[in-house]
Amino acid sequence: MASVQSKPYRDHPKLKGSIEKKITHDICHNEESYEKMPLYTSVMACLGFYFLIFIGMINHIIFTPKVATEKNRKGYPPLYNKFDSIFLRYVFRRVKDCFNRVVCGVPGAKIDIVDRVTNDSCWSFELLDTKSTFLNLGSYNYLGFAQSQGPCADDTKEIIKKYGWAVSSSRQELGTNILHLELEQLTAAFLGVDDAIVFGMGFATNALNLPCIINSECLVLSDEYNHASVILGIRLSGATSVVYKHNDIVHLEQLIRQNIVSGQPKTQKPWEKIFIVTEGIFSMEGSITNLPDIIAIKKKYKVYLYVDEAHSIGALGPNGRGIFDYYNCCPKDVDILMGTFSKSFGSAGGYIAGSKDLINYLRVNSHASCYATSMAPPVAQVIITSMSMIMGRKHGEEGRKRIIQLASNVKYFRRKLKALGCVVYGNDNSPVIPMLVYMISKVGATVREFNKFNIATVGVGFPATPLLEGRIRFCMSAALTKEQLDEVLAATEKIMNKLGLCYSRKPVANEEILYENPY
Repeated sequence: MASVQSKPYRDHPKLKGSIEKKITHDICHNEESYEKMPLYTSVMACLGFYFLIFIGMINHIIFTPKVATEKNRKGYPPLYNKFDSIFLRYVFRRVKDCFNRVVCGVPGAKIDIVDRVTNDSCWSFELLDTKSTFLNLGSYNYLGFAQSQGPCADDTKEIIKKYGWAVSSSRQELGTNILHLELEQLTAAFLGVDDAIVFGMGFATNALNLPCIINSECLVLSDEYNHASVILGIRLSGATSVVYKHNDIVHLEQLIRQNIVSGQPKTQKPWEKIFIVTEGIFSMEGSITNLPDIIAIKKKYKVYLYVDEAHSIGALGPNGRGIFDYYNCCPKDVDILMGTFSKSFGSAGGYIAGSKDLINYLRVNSHASCYATSMAPPVAQVIITSMSMIMGRKHGEEGRKRIIQLASNVKYFRRKLKALGCVVYGNDNSPVIPMLVYMISKVGATVREFNKFNIATVGVGFPATPLLEGRIRFCMSAALTKEQLDEVLAATEKIMNKLGLCYSRKPVANEEILYENPY
């Protein structure tokens, strides 16, 4: 990961003047924070991880754990990779109590989690008959629509009575409900494009549609921190994938130039198509893609652009319309828009949006349309209601209030974390807020400390992040109040002092950080 933010494309001396049309987006949109990891912390994190691996290998050889093993497999190669087994048993197991918690409530501002105990050092867990209520900073409920009461729940109850729980067929057979058509028209209107198609699963929206539009004679320029669903979709397509440094516009253009000149590796023929694939908000970094500069490159070299807005749609922009609303860009400047309904809309599924020709092609050729079971009617109705509220078509200003509330919460919480001495990654306007703890042992320790304060957070470590960049990821929500945020911040300060998490070397401004009341 780059330790400093990449310069905007137009500001690099090597490439000045390479864009014919001036980019007008506000420079404040690109304010992102990435602090270089202290050398001592880096060395200790490395030593700690490899020490765990070494001890694990010794234990694996001398003391075979009493866990499930393959039997009666004479003549067969091992079904599982031995290193994976060692990592899971002797590294991940030590922090396993921080993951896979069982939820038994709505993921709103507070969430109910089933209590559990382990009597064998996290080899197994026993669920209890009790539950605990936590402040929820771990769910992607950005706008607070994941509710058991309110307009979304009320509308969905009526739809269940009318259409039932499921369609039980694919879209091309008997699986197209009238709600699907309504949702697709609404999504296209919300995004400002010609048409859209919806699917029942967000991950599959990337994994099954990318192979439909990209083939083995295509080149894909993929951001190094793109989501696993994007990476899987590119692999399934058979296309040549070239990774560019995260949000590094200069590196992206250099790779495009090189590959246009060299052509396909085996035949040196020109590429059939070249795609840039990026995300709106990167879910582990909290960074926002530099979309205006990427659009400028797309237009200059006549390449296609695919933008995954899983985390940005609904959560960015004054109108909640995502990355385009945030930068005031035209959505038709992007060839393929992808997004999910499982974050800001409090539901499930995903969409692809763009031109009529693109969507008509996907309706016929996409595996997600041909073979996958279509979106359940109650799921579709939750999205229709929440999207209509964001657009101001239902319940007055309620949707807009949630957008403003989320923005206020994000700014306040990020500024206060930095004032405490935390290393906080990402853009100042991103609802994904990673706090760096670096060491995998501290990931587990920090999550456990937060649990003592009944605060639910997400601990993230290798392989989901780089080896030395373990972190606690806070997911902000409009459902949270200032008082609840202050409660989390007070607990964070105590935990930081106890575990030694004040890694930031940036000077802290001595100004009072005020909460911008949105109403």
